[in-house]
Amino acid sequence: MAKIWTPKLYLRLAALSGFVSVAVGAFAAHGLHEARPAELLKTGALYEMTHALAVFAAFAVARATGRSAGLAAGLFLLGTLVFSGTLYAMAFGGPRILGAITPIGGVTFLAGWLALAWSAGKVADQA
Repeated sequence: MAKIWTPKLYLRLAALSGFVSVAVGAFAAHGLHEARPAELLKTGALYEMTHALAVFAAFAVARATGRSAGLAAGLFLLGTLVFSGTLYAMAFGGPRILGAITPIGGVTFLAGWLALAWSAGKVADQA
């Protein structure tokens, strides 16, 4: 059975996430005239870009430590889906109740950063 969640897939998803964050940010800045949806999109895009880059950082740490980056990368991608995804949905008229789910994405981001910190603990100190 082929392994589905490979480093290549994580990195491709991170690159796609970076692309989406730029597109959404540009739309928020130039395509919307209402403040509330634009702010939701800008916040979602900022966190999406930050965590797309964090996935790449997770794999850099994995390369330096020999540890798996899958947990941190997966948490960053899941956090993006939940946090940014709910903000995007609300900006486009989705139910406001989605705002109750948004913090779950934030907690998932925090867990990803802790997983990355744990992985980074094996980086050898260079003199």
